[in-house]
Amino acid sequence: MKTLTVNLALQGGGAHGAFTWGVLDRLLEEEWLEFEGISGTSAGAMNAVLLADGWRSGGRCGARAKLGQFWLAVSGSKHGFELPGKIHQPMARWLMHTTQYVSPYDVGMLDSNPLRKIVDECISFAALRKNSPFKLYIAATEVSSGKLRLFNEQELTSDHLLASACLPSIHRAIELDGKHYWDGGFSANPAVSPLVYDCDSHDILLVLLQPLERGKLPMTADSIAERVADMGFQNTFMAEMREIVRQKSQAHRRRFFPARAERQLKKMRLHLLKNEELFSELGRLTKYDNRQSFLLSLKEAGRIRAAQWLAQHRPKIGRAASCDIQQLFG
Repeated sequence: MKTLTVNLALQGGGAHGAFTWGVLDRLLEEEWLEFEGISGTSAGAMNAVLLADGWRSGGRCGARAKLGQFWLAVSGSKHGFELPGKIHQPMARWLMHTTQYVSPYDVGMLDSNPLRKIVDECISFAALRKNSPFKLYIAATEVSSGKLRLFNEQELTSDHLLASACLPSIHRAIELDGKHYWDGGFSANPAVSPLVYDCDSHDILLVLLQPLERGKLPMTADSIAERVADMGFQNTFMAEMREIVRQKSQAHRRRFFPARAERQLKKMRLHLLKNEELFSELGRLTKYDNRQSFLLSLKEAGRIRAAQWLAQHRPKIGRAASCDIQQLFG
């Protein structure tokens, strides 16, 4: 069977990243499918690096095992910070309320990040820097300027990965080379352009954790705050995709002597994997829900959605886009 190569763009979304775990777990079962470049933000960055490091050490099986190791550790099965279901939502709501008035620089306990220990135990950064099987683009936001910074596979440490997932209301900014970084979602969620311009493969699969549209008008204080927060992490992605649509349209109008960037845009084939119904029903607080039962349910939802996507769109990989980029983002 002919091998086909795609690039992956993995969106962030806290615990909702377990859905992407399921998507990747299912894709890794397809021996004909390989990857070249992976862009990720926050939870998407975690999944990207876990996929790369697992593949580096054990191929497809190693990647699936590494993803499982990380998400089961996040669930509290190993590190013991899981909250019972009945009190998880109230505790998460209390935490979000508290962070409106208390800075992680004021209270040291708020800066305790259990992800650091999990990341250090799961990922061999030194080995990955020397021999990554994929190009990696890990997004973080430089605090002083608000600019996007993409960390590549040759420079990654646990600090770079934690910077991509650093929520400023909960954790202190991550300092790297004299600069401070917050969650990459403020500047790219995820970054798509490097997959277009820096990779040889022309197929890009976007795995989204936020609905592109929400049907109901938010009218309560909680729903308005939730929608505002979602827009803050979605606007940069939408702006980048609109610009890609604009540039792609211009590239198609230029017939003679196109630059390499224009040739890459012309050849780009976009694919989209999402579950609007699922994520429209999940509230913002569920992004902090690390119960094992919840994460495993998201994983299973991701596996099912990936299987459906493969059944429907597999013939288009390497041949044609499976979604209308102009209609979605133009």
